[in-house]
Amino acid sequence: MRDQRSRIDSLGADGSAGDADYSVIGAGYSHYRRPEPAFADAIRAALGDARTLVNVGAGAGSYEPRHLDVTAVEPSAAMRAQRPVGAAPVVDAVAEALPFADRTFDAALASFTVHQWRDLPGGLREVRRVARGPVVILTCDPAALRRSWLSEYAPEVIATEAGRYPPIADVAAGLGGTVTVQQLPIPLACVDGLSEAYYGRPEALLDAGARRANSAWSFVDNAAVVRFEETLRADLASGRWDDRYGHLRTQPTFEGSLRLIVGLP
Repeated sequence: MRDQRSRIDSLGADGSAGDADYSVIGAGYSHYRRPEPAFADAIRAALGDARTLVNVGAGAGSYEPRHLDVTAVEPSAAMRAQRPVGAAPVVDAVAEALPFADRTFDAALASFTVHQWRDLPGGLREVRRVARGPVVILTCDPAALRRSWLSEYAPEVIATEAGRYPPIADVAAGLGGTVTVQQLPIPLACVDGLSEAYYGRPEALLDAGARRANSAWSFVDNAAVVRFEETLRADLASGRWDDRYGHLRTQPTFEGSLRLIVGLP
């Protein structure tokens, strides 16, 4: 077990361990980033017959299976504060220094968090160390992010995301053992507001709160945000967006960047 004094340096103002400061952008996150049932079902299946689970980088508690004995790990005070009443107990710690003995849990979960880890191999070693069984990671493939129409309207955001998410091969290598990678189709009415969730609902991304729930927007300058809003509003009003992408409004799913990675010992 690692000494908690070895927590990663340079945490955010509220303890955030990654490059995004959730004391600034975390407000309202739980409203926009609700668990999508289709993704939750895939996670539940991947966890198999596990009874105990550590949820690393747990945030506000999305995708924590209610039927399991869950221990959450979350360094951001802003995110811990948004966990609902009755949520699993949460520990203030980082992925790279988990305060648990070897093989404490049946399984580990990390959803939309590995891109925030300062030491990806170290974090993966830690989750592998504390889990006896599957390590389940929900993340995005940076190589597939440019499939979204956002690559035209907000190229800076897509470039930022692509630079932050680790390559899928790096995650698989860090887990070791037997690793499977599954593409998760994104439903048209997806309630987990990752940017690709709005592939057929472009108007939703004119909501600043929806953008803030995707941390990449916090890294682009205001001029890029203003240009995005003005261009998208104009193209929606003129019909240009629908001329090019209108078919997405009724497309049941989008084969985007979302991946479910499962590592077995």
